[in-house]
Amino acid sequence: MDRVVSQLSEHDRALLKRIEAGLPMTADVSRADLRLWCLAQEGLMLIAQARPHSIASLYPAGQKAQLVPPSEQPLVLRALREGKARSSQHDLPSGTPVVQEVYPVRNDKGKIIAVLSVETNLIAHERHRRRHRSFQRAVSWLQGMAIRGELQSAAALSPFGEWDGILRVDAQRRITYLSGIANNLYRRLGYLLDLRGTLLADLQTGDEQLVRVALETGRCQEEERQEGRRLWNRKVVPLRPQEPTTSRRWRLPWEVSPSQVVGALVMVSDLTDERLREKELRLKATMIQEVHHRVKNNLQAVASLLRMQSRRLQHQEARQALDEAVGRIVSVAVIHEFLSQAEDQLINIRDVCQRIIAQLQGVGMAADREIQLEVRGPSIYLPSRQATACALVVNELLENALEHGYRGRRAGAVVVRLHDGGDEVSIGVHDEEGQLPKGFDLESESGLGLQIVRMLVEEELRGQFELRAGIGVSAVMVFPKRSPLS
Repeated sequence: MDRVVSQLSEHDRALLKRIEAGLPMTADVSRADLRLWCLAQEGLMLIAQARPHSIASLYPAGQKAQLVPPSEQPLVLRALREGKARSSQHDLPSGTPVVQEVYPVRNDKGKIIAVLSVETNLIAHERHRRRHRSFQRAVSWLQGMAIRGELQSAAALSPFGEWDGILRVDAQRRITYLSGIANNLYRRLGYLLDLRGTLLADLQTGDEQLVRVALETGRCQEEERQEGRRLWNRKVVPLRPQEPTTSRRWRLPWEVSPSQVVGALVMVSDLTDERLREKELRLKATMIQEVHHRVKNNLQAVASLLRMQSRRLQHQEARQALDEAVGRIVSVAVIHEFLSQAEDQLINIRDVCQRIIAQLQGVGMAADREIQLEVRGPSIYLPSRQATACALVVNELLENALEHGYRGRRAGAVVVRLHDGGDEVSIGVHDEEGQLPKGFDLESESGLGLQIVRMLVEEELRGQFELRAGIGVSAVMVFPKRSPLS
């Protein structure tokens, strides 16, 4: 695409950028897919695409910069060569009948530099033909403005959706067209009569002021405003009366310049219920985060009590069992700490491993040992359930390495290695100088720590766990990623 655009002048490229900025809103109001084409040496290049929010799109997203043979777009090729607007009907490979209208895009010297294709399914096209001529005329003018690059300010507007209402007002800010959805929306504000022919100034709403600004500045406007008990969103697009083609001219009731603003399209939507749902979701999220915060505090309190109890015990085996329990509780508390801070339910397992290491270095390692603990690998984001299991496994493996791998040793290094394979994750704890006992068999190992590890990896994570001996010892778990909802 860069090669195609680079063949154009700076002014032509700027025009295409302005056109692209106005395509999304034009696609929404037209209820059509808009695609902007340029001619390349290898064929036709799609340089811009806008899919409508007001109707199901005919094409998937992400087709920009696609190169297609001219035989697939004969109407576009004719418009590029002949400089005339064309229309035809054809069927997509899916069998959907489509009406395609193409309009040449000319620069300030009259040279054709691109073609805009307006495509909609046959049913939507016929519905549009039955709409009021005032609205048809406004849509045609809007498309002409898009082709001339006069809708750049529309890029800042929020999308026009399927359940939004639309009005057309003239230069005197009088309503000349009102969609059925718009009529129902205004009924919510108490306007029960037909509003066609009504001046916006006669309505006790903010419409008149916003439309006046759009008409005076010639720029699109948008505003959210409280109307009674309803939260109202308005978008205003000023209209200039010039068609995208000379093959179809609407008669104007008075002579005007094509650059003169003769009215506007006003799009309205009721955001009351949507904002209420958003508020409820934020409140629930805050409550959930508070619950996680309290759970974390309670777990840390339990861990502190167990540490105090451990210091009072004389029996070494009982003290070790309590210390291991403390480590497991702290690992779960770390997860709840992350959940209390994050708005979503995905947790960076690398940060969790760092926190577990900090806990072990603080309370779980003898002061006379010089053991380096570190995490290597990328950040990996997992759902809370998987992250909790991983935290418990990493804690068990680190404690196991420190307890059994450093008997008779005072120094060394233990590394937690993370690998993101896309669909699966690998987490390993590697003791660079460790060795497995002679005759060690993982399948027959009866230690509680490794039993917990195998249960969590195989049953909770649906993965595999193994111990690898070579240059040091590695305990590795590999498991598939899950979605946050699974």
